Amino acid sequence: MSASIPSHLEEVRLRVIDRLAVLLESQTRTKIFGNNVAELIRTTHGEIVEELRQTLGNAQHAALVPALEETLRACDRLDQCLDLLFSERNRQWHRNGDYVQALLNEFNETFADLSTTLIEKDLLERQSRVLEQVILSHEHVTQWKDFVQEILLDFHAIFPFNFFYIAFAEEHGLSLYLYYLGNYAEEVKDSARHMLAQQMIGSLNLPGDTPLDMEEFVVKQNGLINHVDDIRMITVAVPEHTPKLAGLLGVAYASMNDLSTQEESIIRSILAVMVMVVGSSKALSRTLAELEYYSMHDPLTGLYNRRQFTNMLDYEIGRSERHNHEFSILLLDLDNFKDINDSYGHPTGDEALCGVAEVLREHVRKGDLASRIGGDEFAVILMETGRSGAATVAENIGMALRNKVFTAPDGKRFHLTVSIGIVTYPHDAQNVTDLMAGVDLAMYRAKELGKNGACTVEALGDEQIMANRSTRDYAEKLREALQDERIVPYFQSIIDCRSGAVFAYETLARMKELNGETVSAGLFVETIEKYGLGRDLDKAIIDKALLAKSKRMQDNQATTKIFINLSAQEIQGRGILGYAEELCSRLEIPPGCIVFEILERDAIGDMTNMRKFLTSLRNKGFAFALDDFGSGYNSFHYLRELHFEYVKIDGAFVRNILNSKVDFALVQNLSNLCQDIGILTVAEFVESEEIFDAIKGMGINYAQGFHISMPVREM
Repeated sequence: MSASIPSHLEEVRLRVIDRLAVLLESQTRTKIFGNNVAELIRTTHGEIVEELRQTLGNAQHAALVPALEETLRACDRLDQCLDLLFSERNRQWHRNGDYVQALLNEFNETFADLSTTLIEKDLLERQSRVLEQVILSHEHVTQWKDFVQEILLDFHAIFPFNFFYIAFAEEHGLSLYLYYLGNYAEEVKDSARHMLAQQMIGSLNLPGDTPLDMEEFVVKQNGLINHVDDIRMITVAVPEHTPKLAGLLGVAYASMNDLSTQEESIIRSILAVMVMVVGSSKALSRTLAELEYYSMHDPLTGLYNRRQFTNMLDYEIGRSERHNHEFSILLLDLDNFKDINDSYGHPTGDEALCGVAEVLREHVRKGDLASRIGGDEFAVILMETGRSGAATVAENIGMALRNKVFTAPDGKRFHLTVSIGIVTYPHDAQNVTDLMAGVDLAMYRAKELGKNGACTVEALGDEQIMANRSTRDYAEKLREALQDERIVPYFQSIIDCRSGAVFAYETLARMKELNGETVSAGLFVETIEKYGLGRDLDKAIIDKALLAKSKRMQDNQATTKIFINLSAQEIQGRGILGYAEELCSRLEIPPGCIVFEILERDAIGDMTNMRKFLTSLRNKGFAFALDDFGSGYNSFHYLRELHFEYVKIDGAFVRNILNSKVDFALVQNLSNLCQDIGILTVAEFVESEEIFDAIKGMGINYAQGFHISMPVREM
């Protein structure tokens, strides 16, 4: 890398010096000419003065003496002026000469600075061209070793180095990437390999026997180079972007002369760019590899994930169809796994899931695909395996899991069992949807049969399969209705038995079909629960019910309460807490106007958390009603353990009180019990005036049913 003066700038300098030389030469000639003229004037003037003096000494000219003396004095003054003139001229000439010399010196200094600046600008422009290539695209990151070669070509135009090297200390040893900027003889390459490997091992503080993995690249072809003397190196460190990824990179060059400070600075600045390119690309390529891995694998167990399972299932259907093969799917759901998490904690549960993954790996072949597709749900594709072979694998997996011992942090040992569904292509189904629906149904059937076993789709009746398929279709209709806001609230009056006035409205969900027909919640509530749509349904109804309540308050009808049903999902998720509170605050509805209904069967699921849930909402001002009271075996236990403001007596008892002494006695005693412990009662299914009179006589506080009011769209 030379520091020669740009040719156009040298031409400017020579022109300026030439003009200054011409100026100095002209000034010198003018001085010589002036001196000659002055000498001539002095000589002539001297001769005139001498003649005047001779004339003055002649007595014959006595009368002229005064005039001649005055003339002589004038000549003396003229001599003095002439001397002063030439003295000042000489002084100015010397001064101008010094000034021109100083100007020339200053010009030379400015010229030198300008030359340096232009050299730096040229280098920086070439450096910028290198930097312009540094765009870390996905292609550059994944193929960073080739990307480095592109940058090195421009780098080499700035500084003609011989070798470029990158070294990383990795888990397996030293990775060395060596780039040759030229066509070097094998002896030169051997020397470079040996020298650089030793230097990198020493610089990275690695043992002398560290395994070496070397890749070599020839970047620039030219004539064969047989000898390289006096190799020097400039090396910089690559920061550890990730653990165990320390590295170095640099250039090696042959030179008899030392680099200038400016040259080394430029080289190091480009090497700093290379550090960014190489370090970032290496780290990002690792990250991309990890992302690609985890896009297909479950991070906890290392098995394939649901996405990869679905992709491979679709692929296997096509492959088996082309080759006329069969294959089977196992769907595994751990039995009572929630108890493990609740009893021993989620870390122990995670360890157990990893143990299940180990069992699967041990009992599937290399070509099979084991995956974790849910929290405690696993799936296996058994390639080219029929129904009997799949049943054998399922039995072996179940047995191995039963025999596997897990240990909790407190030292307690426990076992796991699994329910397995089996479906076979093409005998049971021919597409992804039907295969997964079938194996899901078979797995649930295995649970119904007592868990800890397997069930094939073949063992299911066609009627059961069709019913399940119909339920799935209905679930999709419900999802679309929720998205299209076609789930709407209807309101049924709850009246005060003593005054007959409307005390509250129960909010009932309805689905509006695309043809305009309205569907009652009783037809889709089980589907809602089975497919996890309860939270979406609850929020949709709460939104619209509270908007209707807000409108009623604006119409000065603010005294009535609203009863709103909560799903088991919403109770477990606890998301309703903040949501209902924020909505009431925004609509300026007092929380005391809202009563949340909880089914008796949902209350028993987790008594401790249910108590916390009720307390949290009650502290915010909301009230609660226990729905379908009396339908379960532990009804009185709920009243003892949980506090409710209202109890809604199961309509199955209420509707038969006129015909059944048992039902009459049960309703009467339930009413008396609630009165004694301070809980208000609501009788459901009041479908005649006679039933209304009967419950009123029992002291029941409120009544609801078709006799009182049919559900209507508006309050």
